[in-house]
Amino acid sequence: MALKKSNITWTVVGLMLGLLLAALDQTIVSTAMPTIVGKLGGLDKYVWVFSAYLIANVVSMPIFGKLGDMYGRKTFFLLGLVVFMIGSALCGTSTTMTQLIIYRAIQGLGGGALMPITFAIVFDVFPPEKRGKMQGLFGAVFGISSVLGPLAGAYFTDNVDWTWIFYINLPLGIVSLILISLFYHPVLPNNPNQRIDWLGTLVFAASVLCLMFGLEMGGKEYAWDSGMIIGLFVAAAILLVLFLLVERKAASPVVPLGLFKNRLFTSSMGVGFFYGALMMSAATYIPLFIQGVFQGTATSSGLVLTPMMLGVVASSMIGGRFIGKTAFRNIMLVSVLLLLIATSLLGTISTVTPRWEITMFMILMGLGIGTSFPVTSMSSLHGVSPQFRGVVTSMTAFFRSIGSAVGVTVLGSVQAAAMKNRLAELLPAQSSGAAPADARALLSPQVQAHIPPEVMSKLIEGLAGSIAFVFKVTIVIAVIALIFILLMGKAKLELGGARGPRKEGEGQPGGEQGTPVHTHGH
Repeated sequence: MALKKSNITWTVVGLMLGLLLAALDQTIVSTAMPTIVGKLGGLDKYVWVFSAYLIANVVSMPIFGKLGDMYGRKTFFLLGLVVFMIGSALCGTSTTMTQLIIYRAIQGLGGGALMPITFAIVFDVFPPEKRGKMQGLFGAVFGISSVLGPLAGAYFTDNVDWTWIFYINLPLGIVSLILISLFYHPVLPNNPNQRIDWLGTLVFAASVLCLMFGLEMGGKEYAWDSGMIIGLFVAAAILLVLFLLVERKAASPVVPLGLFKNRLFTSSMGVGFFYGALMMSAATYIPLFIQGVFQGTATSSGLVLTPMMLGVVASSMIGGRFIGKTAFRNIMLVSVLLLLIATSLLGTISTVTPRWEITMFMILMGLGIGTSFPVTSMSSLHGVSPQFRGVVTSMTAFFRSIGSAVGVTVLGSVQAAAMKNRLAELLPAQSSGAAPADARALLSPQVQAHIPPEVMSKLIEGLAGSIAFVFKVTIVIAVIALIFILLMGKAKLELGGARGPRKEGEGQPGGEQGTPVHTHGH
């Protein structure tokens, strides 16, 4: 029986809806959290509403990417969508903060399937000359979600009910489910001898869980030098070594280690990791500066990051159009140059910096970051056998997410230490006790009311100085990203002799089963 042909337009709409839901739920909760805490209580568990989603998301990405390669991407996209919707429905029924955290983890598991598999399907259904443009378009969804998320969260909380920040996922998810079910018809992979690498999967999940729990709890529930945090990091390292040993012998590894012999793949992962850290530094510390130093009410409006995210959307789409016209490295060199300028300028901000200047710096930052979405998605897949597309797209998202988590943790420690040192210079010893331990406490009117005005002005000056110091440190991160960009070599997307979209799971000439292949030189 002849296979039905996919309807590309409706497939793209379905994929975009699914990706938008997964990306939106990383940000939509932020503006609703004060209301949720008021209804459910559990202020001490506040951070875990975000962390549970992120941890489940990061752990599941590579696993779903591999399963999609083995048994078909459509199956696992739809499964991820169903799990995500079940998690969303449960979140809306939460009566305690603990329930909400557990249900957010279920949501995160579903989102871990949606993100990487979406990009792999895009690569499957479009010919080479259109892939860059489409990856840029899908990359822009992340930028749009960062702006839409807080706005949607504020709207539903203020005008409907906080539960609708989760229930809205159901009608949109159902539309995505119907569109992909009806209009996407891939050729299923024919890999009868492949078996799930259960041991590798379990060891990988345990290693990432230890790392993520250490990053999320360190400096909050436990001190960084506590036995719990050190133990988690040591366990993560030991399990990682064990994972590498398991994967070397596995017949069908979760992460084929041969991929890292491909210099372009490895350098793309490095770029994704450090760009993730850069994006998270801007997304965390620019709002903190505007709200803390300018005493803005940007949290409620959700508009603080709009200039940066518009830059991300624009450069993601523009960068995608240049793929195929020049080397991946050349596009990323322009990108990292913009980032170096932006981070250098942000390193000079102070209490007297005009708001419009910071807005311009944010736009520059967004323009630098956005290009990496389509370029690393394409460069990491360059010359890799189609049977590994799901693994590669999941690893791209995985490294970016891990970079974000590590970046925000390291820079958080840097900011706290810088503020402590700055306040030691600015405040007399007898006034230092008035300084809150966490800079974010300065955003609270209740805290501000108990601080004398002359001390408050020094605290704001200390906060501004500490955030400027964070951005000076991000210059180093941008330089490390530059090194990985230079390692990308001269490879570019080859458009000559394009033969249209490959079948899902189709092998590549000259490539052995189970062996990643790199066909183009650097």
